[in-house]
Amino acid sequence: MKWYLLAWRRYAQFHGRSPRREYWVFTLVNAAIFLVLFLAGAGFSMVNHAETGGITYILSTLYFLAVFIPSISCTVRRLHDMNKSGWWILISLIFIIGGVALLVMLAFEGTRGNNPYGPDPRVHARAAAIG
Repeated sequence: MKWYLLAWRRYAQFHGRSPRREYWVFTLVNAAIFLVLFLAGAGFSMVNHAETGGITYILSTLYFLAVFIPSISCTVRRLHDMNKSGWWILISLIFIIGGVALLVMLAFEGTRGNNPYGPDPRVHARAAAIG
């Protein structure tokens, strides 16, 4: 939960670096929340509770809009951790191939030590855990 909240605290911060754990926890929790809201809306709509289904669809849309900027900033910081420009996020605009390529790229380990985008976030996480 710590990693999910860390991404929210860095809401629109496009500088610095994010380790794999922060990115993937944030992404997977957001996907799970959105999926639950969306499926609840579909379920309510199927059992003739159209008003509740509509409200749930609206909630899922609002949630998507709320996490849009933090998701982009977290992805940019994750790319920075791999010593890549945040502009690499635009590769996801290339139909399916670009999105898959970006996901594969985000799964790799980041650069160890300092890079032009900042200090290694894993070193700071270990230091905070120790003391």
